[in-house]
Amino acid sequence: MPAAPNSRAVAVILLVPLIVTLSLWAFSWPAARIAPRDLPVGVAGPAPAAEQLQRQLEQRAGAFEIHRYDDEGAARDAIEDRVVYGAVVVTEEGPRLLTASAASPVVAQLLTEAAKGAAPSGTAVPVTDVVAAPETDPRGAALGASILPLALAGVAAGALVTVMRLRGARGAVALVGAAGLVGVAATAVAHSWLGVVTGDWWTEAGVVGLTVLAISSGVGGLAALFGSKGIGMGALLMVLLGNSFSGVTSAPELLPEPVGAIGQWLPPGAGGSLLRSVAFFDGAAAGGAVLTLTAWAVLGLAAVLIGGRRQPEAGSPAGLPDRRREPVLTD
Repeated sequence: MPAAPNSRAVAVILLVPLIVTLSLWAFSWPAARIAPRDLPVGVAGPAPAAEQLQRQLEQRAGAFEIHRYDDEGAARDAIEDRVVYGAVVVTEEGPRLLTASAASPVVAQLLTEAAKGAAPSGTAVPVTDVVAAPETDPRGAALGASILPLALAGVAAGALVTVMRLRGARGAVALVGAAGLVGVAATAVAHSWLGVVTGDWWTEAGVVGLTVLAISSGVGGLAALFGSKGIGMGALLMVLLGNSFSGVTSAPELLPEPVGAIGQWLPPGAGGSLLRSVAFFDGAAAGGAVLTLTAWAVLGLAAVLIGGRRQPEAGSPAGLPDRRREPVLTD
């Protein structure tokens, strides 16, 4: 019967271009549309001069979300607390710019250009990097590149638990154990060897482990509820959308709406934001990301546990009776 092989061939011919098209859209479209969208920025200084500067920045409609501060000290505190990405301080000598390249080197460069454009012609704008990116990764390239391997590790763990039929409590323990070891190994590379993150070692390891657990339990939970096709659903969600919408290489506020917000609701984006907070900002503004990752991990593990009860035991394939339990008929 050639019908079935022919239909599978047609499926391959159609699905591969579709997957490539979706991948190009997910990865290329946000990158091609990077621009500030309600980007939190501070303005500090005496009221008349600060108000004039604020009006100049607000001329770019929808680009900046302006926060007003009385002085430079308050603006610095806001940057260190991750309330704003940077601030322009109005002084008698002229405007000064405060940035935080550790939050996003792309945003720091963008703010530098915007501050120079808003200053009077010929006026120099001194720039102070309040929270600088590490010298080993000044452009944040290594940190941004680390999210995809973590996403792949999470998808692989969720898929392996499913393929090996580690259901229920055994599956949950396997996911937690794998995520914990990935956290230790990844932190050893990123912190101890490369030096691209500089916070507390064990806190960073916990963040990486929680990120991988949220991804792997999400994939494992979908597979427990929907079968093997749940692995594909999880991979699509975590890698294709989660990684490309994470904003780790730029900033969520630079991505097209609602891509930036969606990315922060998915584990890769939340994990990237949380890692920045603990690596460079002493955990500032970490609450939302912790809640997102915890929710994914708890719901995913719950699905793995529930799915383990619903599915047959290993050795008894789904839909077939376990013949070891059938009564033996004798004459």
